[in-house]
Amino acid sequence: QVQLVESGGGLVQAGGSLRLSCAASGRTFSSHAMGWFRQAPGKEREFVAACNWSGGVTDYADSVKGRFTIARDNDKNTVYLRMNSLKPEDTAVYYCAAKLSYGSNYYSAHKYNYWGQGTQVTVSS
Repeated sequence: QVQLVESGGGLVQAGGSLRLSCAASGRTFSSHAMGWFRQAPGKEREFVAACNWSGGVTDYADSVKGRFTIARDNDKNTVYLRMNSLKPEDTAVYYCAAKLSYGSNYYSAHKYNYWGQGTQVTVSS
């Protein structure tokens, strides 16, 4: 069992930066792949970034590649999402999620077993 709590969201101007954190409870955090997803009003939840258990393998949605960075600290049971050069279209509720294996379906929300409650990110133009 893994419980996830996101933090770090807020209001930022376009071009600014934010760092989201996702703190996990449970002794099995380091064995889980982690992902970040987002959901804007009226839209489906979409994949943002994912990493494997060590953080050595990462993947990103094309829309955030080169601007966002996912990283994890297994000693702190925390995964991060560094977001630079933010755009108004990045506005959404951001969720972290965990699943037992990375695999080729890292971008599929329904493959993740555990979810946080989400944190709001608003980017003003």
